[in-house]
Amino acid sequence: MKVQEIMTAKVESIKSTATLRQAARTMKDLNIGSLLIIEDDQLLGIITDRDISCFAIAMGHDLNSTPVSKVMTREVTTCFDDADISEAARLMEDQKVRRLAVLRHDNSMAGFLSVDDLARYSHELAGEVLKAAGSAH
Repeated sequence: MKVQEIMTAKVESIKSTATLRQAARTMKDLNIGSLLIIEDDQLLGIITDRDISCFAIAMGHDLNSTPVSKVMTREVTTCFDDADISEAARLMEDQKVRRLAVLRHDNSMAGFLSVDDLARYSHELAGEVLKAAGSAH
């Protein structure tokens, strides 16, 4: 089975100039744990609820004035939409991440693959990813 068959096609994003509070509010309102930072059709980074709670707040960043660009992860792990699901899961394990941005071969955004998407397909694969990602912290 291919990533495109289980990924979330709707990608939620925010501008790099948005504040951490705006990012947190957007995640809360949409009931999601991360936002991609996309500008001019280019993937610039990702910000997660964990980035905000465990890094930004712990480091004393002001949520009302600190832009997402200060905290976001710039190196986003990606895969292609036609990759095999087991390959994507292995990549998530190797990189110790819970999420992958999914690209088409022209590098345009196709969607997002989360450990939750994996769990709907295979509890075993999702468990292995969570085990690996948990050891990163």
